[in-house]
Amino acid sequence: MPNNSIQSLKIAIIGLGYVGLPVATAFAARGFDVLGFDINRARLEELRIGKDGTASVTSGDLLQPTLSFSDREQDLQDRDVFIVAVPTPVDSAKRPDLSPFESAAVTVGRNMKAGAISVFESTVFPGATEEVAVPILERESGMRLGDGFEVGYSPERINPGDTARGFAEITKIVSASSAAATDLLVALYGAVVTAGIHRAPSIKVAEAAKVIENTQRDLNIALMNELAMLFHQMGIDTRDVLEGSATKWNFLPFQPGLVGGHCIGVDPYYLTHKANEIGMTPQVILAGRGTNEAMPAFVAGKIIQESVKLGLPMPPKVTVLGMTYKADVPDTRNSKVVDLIRELEKFGASVEVMDPLADPGQVAEEYGITLTPEDRLTAADVAVLAVPHRQFCQEENGWSSVTDVLKNGQGLVADIPARLDRTSVPEGIRLWRL
Repeated sequence: MPNNSIQSLKIAIIGLGYVGLPVATAFAARGFDVLGFDINRARLEELRIGKDGTASVTSGDLLQPTLSFSDREQDLQDRDVFIVAVPTPVDSAKRPDLSPFESAAVTVGRNMKAGAISVFESTVFPGATEEVAVPILERESGMRLGDGFEVGYSPERINPGDTARGFAEITKIVSASSAAATDLLVALYGAVVTAGIHRAPSIKVAEAAKVIENTQRDLNIALMNELAMLFHQMGIDTRDVLEGSATKWNFLPFQPGLVGGHCIGVDPYYLTHKANEIGMTPQVILAGRGTNEAMPAFVAGKIIQESVKLGLPMPPKVTVLGMTYKADVPDTRNSKVVDLIRELEKFGASVEVMDPLADPGQVAEEYGITLTPEDRLTAADVAVLAVPHRQFCQEENGWSSVTDVLKNGQGLVADIPARLDRTSVPEGIRLWRL
């Protein structure tokens, strides 16, 4: 298709979170007519004035003249391309919750015109686009796939907090329900993505390629976590071991840690769900998930053990630094710091939590945890560096951030990401790290 034909396509982005918003602003920056659609009116209000609570894009990105925002379905009816980027979480039983995905398909289906193409970027199990979304689109639109509309799947690969690799700098996997639709999406995404386009041979292949990316990372981190538990029993520093192993060119540099968020800690359950549907028990994937889910309890137990060895008051007063699921992002969804706090509280510990990036209202509403401002923290026996935000680690190798919250600058410091300099441990501090 000629570039001028591609440029004339009107695009709707359904879902304006950390995935959809960068996609919307990237297309708008290339001159495309882009409508950002979301059912969260408060979210739309902040975007319209150039504010993004997810810190994914800049004010200038949001105020582009080719980008508009709406929660009115009728505004979708002139769109040629729908890009769906809604969350795909799991429920309390770790089963896929496709309700946002299905709801988005309903919205698109009842508003898309003949000739439209709907592209799904949300992470799903192989088969979800064709088995779940397409029947909804057909029912709501009254049209048939291939005879009225087409579908595509192009998985999101956004890495929140990564300033070096944005939407345009990550290779885009593209697939669609027909060769012509695939060609169109290759040209469309190719007009924005500079890192290149990969054509997947089918939608299922593209879905599977995405879901195993995070499953692979989950399993590798699980191995490191299991090794960390083993090495602690043996009195060996895990990071010293990994530093030595990394001197070989083909050693993969994964690290132990708390595995949360809405990707690595979630996506494997979509794959195991599909495996169970077809009668297979995915033992390795579930074993890795079990190991990573157990890490908050392991870390909490070690903190209490070290506190006893140090002769600290029992139960101790603990200050946790960091609440988000990863460093330098404000997102607290599925943060395993929450699980760590709960485990510490099981031992009777009194816990205060400080995070300058997390939204106090959201944390209180979702988890029932009150974030304490830095200037209101009370002196603690134990400081836990849970999330290595730059604000915590930029001065004196991070030591001032942790020692400032301790009684008289002394006590136990638990450095989960191992970011503090072991060669400059302040006097009166015992350091434990994962």
